[in-house]
Amino acid sequence: MENILGNIDPKTIDELYLRWKSNPNSVDEGWQKFFLGFDLAISGSYSAQDCIADSEFKVIKLIEAYRMRGHLFTKTNPVRTRRSYSPTLDIENFGLGSKDLDNRFKAGELIGLPNATLSEIIERLNRIYCRSIGVEYMYLREPKLVDWIQSRVEGTLNHTQFSPDQQKHILYHLTAAVGFEQFIHRKFVGQKRFSLEGLEALIPALDTTIEHGAEHGVKEFVIGMAHRGRLNVITNIMRKPYEEIFAEFIGEAYDDESTLGDVKYHLGYSNTIETDKGKMVRLHLVPNPSHLETVGPVAEGIARARIDDAYQGDVNSLIPIIIHGDAAVAAQGVVYETIQMSRLSGYSTGGTIHIVLNNQVGFTTNYIDARSSTYSTDVAKVTLSPVFHVNADDPEALLHVIRLAVEFRQTFHRDVFIDLLGYRKYGHNEGDEPRFTQPVLYDLIAKHPNVRDIYTSKLVETKVISVEDAATIRKDYDTMLEERFVLAQANPKIRIGRFIPEKSSGYRYSSSNDFEKSPHTGVSKEMLNMVSNALLELPKGIDFFKKLVKIIDERRQNYTQQKVDWAMAELLAYGTLIAEGHPVRLSGQDSERGTFSHRHSVYSIQGSEEKYYPLQNIPIARAKFSVYNSLLSEYGVLGFEYGYSVALPNGLTIWEAQFGDFHNVAQVIIDQYISSAEDKWGLQSGLVLLLPHGFEGQGPEHSSARIERFLTLSARNNMQIVNATTPANFFHVLRRQLKRDFRTPLVVFTPKSILRHPKNISTLQELESANFLEVIDDSNVDEKAVSRVVFCSGKIYYDLLQRKEELDVNDIALVRIEQLYPFPSRQVEKILDRYPNAKKWLWVQEEPQNMGAWNFVKDRITGVPLEVISRAPSGSPAVGLSKIHNLEQKEIITKVFRPCTCELKNKYCGLQCEEGSRRFDRFNQYEYFERK
Repeated sequence: MENILGNIDPKTIDELYLRWKSNPNSVDEGWQKFFLGFDLAISGSYSAQDCIADSEFKVIKLIEAYRMRGHLFTKTNPVRTRRSYSPTLDIENFGLGSKDLDNRFKAGELIGLPNATLSEIIERLNRIYCRSIGVEYMYLREPKLVDWIQSRVEGTLNHTQFSPDQQKHILYHLTAAVGFEQFIHRKFVGQKRFSLEGLEALIPALDTTIEHGAEHGVKEFVIGMAHRGRLNVITNIMRKPYEEIFAEFIGEAYDDESTLGDVKYHLGYSNTIETDKGKMVRLHLVPNPSHLETVGPVAEGIARARIDDAYQGDVNSLIPIIIHGDAAVAAQGVVYETIQMSRLSGYSTGGTIHIVLNNQVGFTTNYIDARSSTYSTDVAKVTLSPVFHVNADDPEALLHVIRLAVEFRQTFHRDVFIDLLGYRKYGHNEGDEPRFTQPVLYDLIAKHPNVRDIYTSKLVETKVISVEDAATIRKDYDTMLEERFVLAQANPKIRIGRFIPEKSSGYRYSSSNDFEKSPHTGVSKEMLNMVSNALLELPKGIDFFKKLVKIIDERRQNYTQQKVDWAMAELLAYGTLIAEGHPVRLSGQDSERGTFSHRHSVYSIQGSEEKYYPLQNIPIARAKFSVYNSLLSEYGVLGFEYGYSVALPNGLTIWEAQFGDFHNVAQVIIDQYISSAEDKWGLQSGLVLLLPHGFEGQGPEHSSARIERFLTLSARNNMQIVNATTPANFFHVLRRQLKRDFRTPLVVFTPKSILRHPKNISTLQELESANFLEVIDDSNVDEKAVSRVVFCSGKIYYDLLQRKEELDVNDIALVRIEQLYPFPSRQVEKILDRYPNAKKWLWVQEEPQNMGAWNFVKDRITGVPLEVISRAPSGSPAVGLSKIHNLEQKEIITKVFRPCTCELKNKYCGLQCEEGSRRFDRFNQYEYFERK
């Protein structure tokens, strides 16, 4: 031993050994021989000296090659000859030859064949690694994971022996999967359904996931999938009544007339089913849009909320299942974002089972043009997740893998991927002609029998069933479908049920009246004081970061003076909500301290990685406050938080963008879920988006949160768009989210520079007794003397206020529209009536004229001739140079307060009246109209 090891540090040997266990080729051949000998000598199989003999070592290297590369040489493709890879597993590549085939090798012990011939060893390796299942796992860096998978696939010869009853059960689910598709194809010719045909084995696979999962403690599954095969899953797995699906094909109206609805293959469903062994399992199929893979992070967010809420963090009770398409999982970036969340404390769901429906073609694109990686599932290697490749024509192999996947997830709480290789019988949809782009492939598919018939032939051949039995099963199923079809014809109205009804049943849909005036959201001084004590009293004996201590001291001083700034009002909103039993979850990039170092919801301890969470130390708290600095993702994280909010309507769920325009990267979530999910799917969410917004001369990228985009998407009370200007109003709008019996997403354009503005201060009295104010009128005017009314929203109010105070005028009213949508029309009408002598009505904004709120409000403030003062129309939100920005900003303010030089002598008409100018004439025309 000393001759081999020399004077090498034992720690170095340990590191090399772990490297070798994860990847045998990561160390040189000498160390490989040593470690192999060491392992086998410990196992008692034979001596270390025997192990490192050249002939034994060659066989060991062959075994390792099958483990590492056997997946490249499998029979997993049912319709194509797979690509060739080099080097092959031919024994000549390992220094062995035909003369060695009858020789016996102790190395066979590694795969359960002690003292076996080379032929026997090769035959077993092929059975394990090169038939209907390919396994990728040797890259896993934890030896316990490698050993676990290795023992299961090698100890069972990568096969489960199913009993005749189990085989009949598999056949029933295949009959349902195939029969459903064929029935739809006959009854609704040419209608889109995005058939599962070619991958029908998914149905017994999902059934086994649920059945086997229930036996391993799973009480709930959250399923996310796109449209391919969705109708089959929703009936044969979720057990949605067949007649409801048929009604969606033939129906012409919804049972709820206010519903806009969606195509049938986008709808979600929740149900509780009983397993074959009598266990009750809750299932959720998440609604989804056509945007492939978008549903992944949403499903994960729903799963995490259910784990947190229903199971108090027990990940063994719920498993998420994400079903991907092969082209999409390889190409859509949100997949990468989602799996990068899988092991982060704020986003982990305890491991997800990913099933890839690999039909070997994208919309029309061949798989070799759809990715650069070998497999569509290669993204799994990013998080060191094992991958199983399975032939979709071998349902028993698939179910064997499903069982392994469930057990692996429940044991290690890690993601696992199953690549189900099949085909797509028709084109992208049933009306598409695939031979335009895939003539050879579809000639093969046309001649290929379906998996039900293949499996039936196997069971008939092994005498598990007769031909007559199989025919009876099919006939009985078809008869049942015909009966359900008749029911659908009798009642063709379409019903969109509530998703997760147990959580949403206490909430109604909103109406326009709900947004006329906000409910009381004030909090008693006693509760405010209890929450503030947790925020402002630092625990003794802990050395906190000095700058943080200074900030807390300033907050304490303000609070004693009955004042709160923006950050303190926000934290008080969170603290009072959790005191009332509403959990609060906040996530985003740098959300713990806030992008602008203003929030400090977490206190850093000097010289330590430890942190103190003041809101988790409120004695009266009845719920949890959670804050997470997210990974640098917008699309994935916003999708996750949206899902979380859907599943936990009693909680306040917030996503904060680092800068407001970062939501651009997550626009799909905003378009397809936040703004439209209630209309499409009846899906309610109270998600809050905090989007920092304001023009401070920092360039075009981080000035605008694109208010105009959200306003364009606003209709039917689908969202609340708020640009608050006071800490108190921010406090109340956050609390308002949970103080009504409906849930509507809230978008808040939050401040940047004015976070510390001396005027941006509220009093405790405003937190105690008030509510959110949709409009804030000017209290410092002589209303009869007002000649000009200036409507504005957000940060520019403070610039206007500064100029107004400098000029010491009280005949200009500054009116803040705090809630842009739903637009507070009645409140604005009262303000119009308040100023009977006003000659000028202005909308003033920082944004270019084609952006911001102007194009929205001009159609809603119609009782007066509203004019706009803004930056000039532009394709970019802002200039790059701060000097030009300052000039533009000054011009906006100056126009509002510029004295009149025209003959009308209106003190502040805001017009640059040049000789005979059109603007002068237009103004006179307006005055003439008013006089008339």
